[in-house]
Order: sequence, then structure tokens, then C-alpha cells
Amino acid sequence: MKKKKENNFPLMLRYMKGNVRWFVLALLFSVLSTVCNSATPQIISVTIDSILGSEQYTLPAVLAQFTTLEALRANAARTLLIAAGAIVGIAAIGGIGSFVTRTTTALGSEGFVKGLRDALYSHIQRLPYSWHVKNQTGDIIQRCTSDVEVIRNFFTNQLLEVIRIVFMIVYYLCIMFSMNWTIALISAVFIPNVRFRAADEAEGVLSTAVQENLTGVRVVRAFGRERWEVDRFNEKNRRFSNLWVELGKLMSVYWALGDLITGLQIMAVIAVGAGFAATGRISLGTLLAFISYNSALTWPIRSLGRTLSEMSKSGVSIDRVAYILKAEEEKILPNAETPPMNRDIEFKDVTFSYEGQKPVLNHLSFTIPAGKTFAILGGTGSGKSTIAALLDRLYDLKPGEGSISIGGVDIREIRQDYLRGNIGLVLQEPYLFSRSIGENIAITHPGSGLNGIKKATSIACVDEAIDTFSDGYDTIVGERGVTLSGGQKQRVAIARMLMQEAPVMIFDDSLSAVDAETDAKIREALGQRMGGSTVILISHRITTLMQADQILVLKDGELSEIGTHAELISHPGIYRDIYDIQMAAADRELLEDTDEAVKGGAAE
Repeated sequence: MKKKKENNFPLMLRYMKGNVRWFVLALLFSVLSTVCNSATPQIISVTIDSILGSEQYTLPAVLAQFTTLEALRANAARTLLIAAGAIVGIAAIGGIGSFVTRTTTALGSEGFVKGLRDALYSHIQRLPYSWHVKNQTGDIIQRCTSDVEVIRNFFTNQLLEVIRIVFMIVYYLCIMFSMNWTIALISAVFIPNVRFRAADEAEGVLSTAVQENLTGVRVVRAFGRERWEVDRFNEKNRRFSNLWVELGKLMSVYWALGDLITGLQIMAVIAVGAGFAATGRISLGTLLAFISYNSALTWPIRSLGRTLSEMSKSGVSIDRVAYILKAEEEKILPNAETPPMNRDIEFKDVTFSYEGQKPVLNHLSFTIPAGKTFAILGGTGSGKSTIAALLDRLYDLKPGEGSISIGGVDIREIRQDYLRGNIGLVLQEPYLFSRSIGENIAITHPGSGLNGIKKATSIACVDEAIDTFSDGYDTIVGERGVTLSGGQKQRVAIARMLMQEAPVMIFDDSLSAVDAETDAKIREALGQRMGGSTVILISHRITTLMQADQILVLKDGELSEIGTHAELISHPGIYRDIYDIQMAAADRELLEDTDEAVKGGAAE
């Protein structure tokens, strides 16, 4: 059974609150402008019939209260001046109506779209990390920009325009039918609308291909896939172009037939109207009024179909934006705790899997003593980074999946912002904003001075590198920090985390891009200046971990070994095997460097 599509239109109406008055005013003044425009043909009709008409003519009741037909015909020049003044006055009122309509529409439009954007941004900030993992950043941005603009256009332009056109059609036809129903019936021509969905969908596919290619341009270039990507783009572009060509042909027929029908309509109105005027069934002024009303309706009727077709796009955009707004935010307990964070951290029988996949962690239990350095070692996919993500509550454990506690308090009962504010986390692939180095470092401690920033960079061993830049701490790092090397980015990210002065610090393989000597310096500086914090080191490098107070070795999400470096190398196991391999590799490198140095000295 096909699932009934959910109506998200009422959701968008929530953001119209506070702006409804502007749209109501816009609608009212739009109606006023339409009514004023409809009065001009009537004034011309009465003027012509009262001055040029030779037969007896009955003045409209409103006008008959102030003058007579004989008085108007007796002073034709004065009558024409009065009529011209009335037309100018009505045109002025109509112009004021149009001005107010556009002004209030702009006020309502900007108020509506600002409220919607604010709601989207605020809501996205509170969505769980797992939601962001499942949704591509480019798609989220597209929904918050292009789709929001489509929705804005729908509510603030298309919807008002349709209401205005429908009112004008009904109002003008009522006037025309009151004048002569036969000629009015001829004017009531139906013009079909055309759909653009196929071409729009193709445009979306094309945009996706462009976005993916440009985002991954470095990978494309690195693997020499330019030709393949160009061919893939050309294929989608060809389909997109063909659809618009077909649509263009259809529209050519549509507008050509529309021109033909419009011409026939005007001809029929003039022919029948002229015949009626010749036989005295209608006056000459009435005929001119009919022609004027008919001409005024021609374009709005034809554009209505196109507007309705364009409005159909908004349904897709509304659904796409509603998908974000309806996503469930992180649950915040009303009485969440804020306990001391400089306490023991305990993982108790933790089992965790991503979206129902194979468990990444399996009945894992261990304790991280407060104020100590705790290291985690394991192969790819063993669950090392998952431990960091769970401790920071980027993912929450479900009932039955064990517990994680700090000082005996389950972290699910701790307020999220408080927990994350007291846990510093540096990832293997740090993200830097397109700002200066100093601004990136100070993000976690706004308002901190240069001395505090330099202290952090000194511990992270990146201060000397920054001093070599011409602009120093004011150096712009570029998008995602592309102007810095991998090691420099990691050390800047470490300095940023140190500014947080968190009682718990996690280094998730964040020293992988620095050399062994710099690694040792950073760890020594951390030990000397941040001795009171609990430090969790996650790494593949034994030399990074061997000085830790305790080392946990993971295998397939389970605890394989735990102990100090001396304890773990004293008996066979994964840790000693890795230690032997890495030490042997280090010895080979040292020997090769020595040989090269000796050869270089002999050559000199």
C-alpha cells in the first residue's frame, strides 16, 4: 500500500507569524490597485457615450446624482477634462496601491525567510551527530539556500500573484457579464498549463554531479579521473539539455497556439461587439470597455498557467526543508546534572553498533583513572575512535548497551553542553575554519589574549612554525586549512583544544602527521603543564603510547590486553608484536640514515 504523502504546508505557515499583517496589507492594496485599473475603461466608456453618442444614453446611477446627460454634452471640453482628471486620480491611487503592495510584500518576505533561516540554523545546531553523519553537507546547504528561496518565492510572490490574478479574472468577468453576457462568454477562454517537472529533476541531477566533482576535485586530479568525470558530466548535461529542448518545442507550440487563440478571441470580441454596437444592443463606449477588459485579461490568464506550474516546484522544496525541521533534536533532560569532571571514567559492559550493523564494541569494560594518561591501541575498525565519540556523547548508548560514567554519574544524565565543554577532543583530521590562525585557536576560549594563545601553541609545538609566517597569528589558513601542512593543522587543532582547559583531553590519533621528535615534545609539554587533566591518547604509534600510565589494547571491539608498557611487552600478545615490528622498522630507518650520513661524509 502506497504511503500517503505528508502535508508539510502547515509547517511553513508557522514562520509566517508576525508577518501575516504585511501579506494581508499587500493583498488588500493589490485588490485596490486592480479595482482602480478596472475603473478606467468605465470612465472612458461613460465619457464616449455621454459626449459622442447621438442617441439617448442613461448615465450610471452614481453619476446621475450629480449631473445630467444634457449638462455633460453641453460642455464637452469640461467633461473631457473632468474625465481625464478622474483617470489621473485613479491611476495615482492605483500606483500608490502598487507601491504599498510591493513594500509590504518585501517586508513580509524578508521577515518570513529570516525566521525560516534562523529556525533551520538553530535546529541544525541541536541535531545529533549521527544525523549529520547520515546527511551530506552539500545537500543540507542546498536545502537551506536554494530550497528556502523557492519557498520564499512561493509564499511571497507566486501565491499572492495567483490570488491577485484570480481576483482580477473573476472581478473583470463579473463586470463584463453585467455589461453583456454574450461577449463576456467569448472572453472566457481556457488556456492549459505546462509542467516542467522532468526538466527540473534533470537539473537537480546535473547540479549534484557538479557539486560532487568540484568538492572532490583534488581526488579527481590525484587519480587522473578528469576525462571520466567530464564524460559523466556531459552525459547528464546532454540529458538535461535534451529535456529543455523538448520543453522548448512544447512551449513554442503552447505559446503559438496561445497567440492564435488570443488573436481569435480578440477578433471574436471585436466582431461580435461591433455587430452589437451597430444594431444598438450595446453602446460604442461599452464596446471599447469590453476590448479594454479583454486585453487586460489576456496576459494574466496565460501567465497563470505558468505560475501554477512553477508553484508545483515549491512542494518538493517544502518537503526537503521540512525533512530538516522535523528531524529529532538531541534530547536534553530537564534535570540534567553538572558533576565534577575530574573523576574516574568507567566503561561498563559497553556494546555499540552503528545503525544496526555488526557491533563495533562488544561488552567492553575498563576504567580510566582521573588525572592519568590512558592510551588506546588497536587496528583499523577496532573501535578506538568510537570510544572517544561515545565519551563525548556524539552517539548515545541505548538501554541494554552498557553504561559510561564519570565519577559514578552516567554521562546520559549529564547536560550535553556541560559534558562537551569539559572534554577536549582533537580528531585525526581536524577541521580549521577559513579564518586566521589566532582566531581558529581562540574559538574555544573567546576573548582570550595573545599570551594565552601563544602558551597553547608553545605546548602544541607549533609556535615556531607560526612565527615563520609573514603575518604570524593573523595568517589566514584558507578553506579547511589548506595553507597549512598536515602536521601544522593537527598542532593548531591541539592548541585550540588546549585553550579549552578541559579536565579531560582526548587525542584521537591526532599526532599521526607529526614526526616522532615533535610527538615526544608535545607529550612532554602536556605532562609538564597539563598534569592535572585526564589524557586519553589514541594512536597506532607505540612511541606515542608507551609513556602512558595505562594502555588498553583492542581487538575487534573487545579488550585484548591492558596494563603498562613494561607489563605488556613482558609477555606475548598483540602489543608486543606491534612493538617489535615498529621498533625493527625504526632501527632500519636509523641504520639507513646513518649509512647515508657516512657516505655523505666520505664524499666530502
